[in-house]
Amino acid sequence: MISWGISAGTHDAALAVVEGKEILFASHSERFSGIKNDAHLNPETIIEAKKYGEPDRVYWYENPWLKWTRKKWAGQKHAWMSPKQYLKDLCITAPISYNWHHNSHAAAGYYTKPFEGSSAILVIDAIGEWTTTSIWKDMKCLWSVRYPQSLGLFYSALTQRIGLKPNEDEYILMGMSAYGDPDKFYPWVQQLIKENLHRGCKWWLPSLERQHFFDVAAATQKVYEEQFVRLLEKTKEITQSDNLVYMGGCALNCLANRLIPEHFDNHWIMPNPGDAGSAIGAIAAKEKKELNWKTPYLGYNIEGAYPINDLLANLIASKIVGVANGRAEFGPRALGNRSLLADAQGSEMKDLVNKIKNRQEFRPFAPVVLESEVHKYFDVPKGFQSPYMQHVVKCKEPERFPAIVHKDGTSRVQTVNNEQHNGLAQLLRRWKTYSGHPILLNTSLNIKGEPIVNDEKDAERFELKYGVKVCVR
Repeated sequence: MISWGISAGTHDAALAVVEGKEILFASHSERFSGIKNDAHLNPETIIEAKKYGEPDRVYWYENPWLKWTRKKWAGQKHAWMSPKQYLKDLCITAPISYNWHHNSHAAAGYYTKPFEGSSAILVIDAIGEWTTTSIWKDMKCLWSVRYPQSLGLFYSALTQRIGLKPNEDEYILMGMSAYGDPDKFYPWVQQLIKENLHRGCKWWLPSLERQHFFDVAAATQKVYEEQFVRLLEKTKEITQSDNLVYMGGCALNCLANRLIPEHFDNHWIMPNPGDAGSAIGAIAAKEKKELNWKTPYLGYNIEGAYPINDLLANLIASKIVGVANGRAEFGPRALGNRSLLADAQGSEMKDLVNKIKNRQEFRPFAPVVLESEVHKYFDVPKGFQSPYMQHVVKCKEPERFPAIVHKDGTSRVQTVNNEQHNGLAQLLRRWKTYSGHPILLNTSLNIKGEPIVNDEKDAERFELKYGVKVCVR
């Protein structure tokens, strides 16, 4: 039986195809439409999904009726959306079932986790239907927080207050926090936790100056982490588990994620923990089955051998080079198949890449490094794994690798081995032969405000428009 899971209608629409325990396809709609955080499915996404089979059943990631009641209660625009009619308009007529938003989040992580046995589950996001935070034990919800109280809405509201785009630029606020004084605005930011921030807080401290934005970001991250620790402690207390599955949009805060190992022996963050990942979760929740999570490379496929030689030649020539090869990553991180790569050593490289990507000059980039050697360059134990860029760690030689080290001396590291990505691992080994180290700057193959490159035509357009060689095969 072919099952489709769909997350759509709000932001970052996605579609997943599952047969048995195998995830055949999963992709963000934006990759096909070219519209950043596209809220809706489009014909191109549907066409690609149908290559893996017509759906026998469709699972929707949330309950539209409950969501409508919350919007009505909150005084928001609450026009009724019928997913059944929505899918019918896209020529999808398979029977449809509805899931609970946080249940989809929880299931996406729980049924893909790499460890066996019982597990606690913590879900934190802006808002589902009514729930904003929930704690589970083996897919049984034990505790929850309801709207309007929301840690995710708090973070998004402060993102908006400092001039960034909510539900998109939260990661920029996280990066800005290293440049600010967390104590300067701490008392005021802390008080905002108690507010209903669904409509933002533009009214708060209207006379902020530029440096204040960094200080507010620092205070926001500090307050967020304090609340996060309390939730980790509560999760531990309620579940009495040493294993944690952490899901929801807030699970993308890789700076806060460093705190998890202080409370749990094992943890798993599915590489797409936000609403898009719930396309997979809706299937798993309804069918109550484990899925074989093997790889995040689940999207559109550009066939051909990984272009190691061309990539290496450009890197040796001190060029920034793109790669678009194999199946696109399902999730917000580029992990080697839709990436911009560059030398991590040059102090000027960060500025050059930021200029190409039209990003703020202060923002650093993530490194990709051979798993077998990550402990030599970063403050982690031998055997440390971080294949999905979900954690920040201290760099041992920040002055040597300025392009991939933040102001606080940390890096959001991606580790890679032969099993995860043989082509990228081979490239790093050959790069080490030339440079003396197995580290490259790795960022997404896109420009700020645009989706990550998806297919061959996208790669060609990117190369022509931005003057960066993109190696395809």
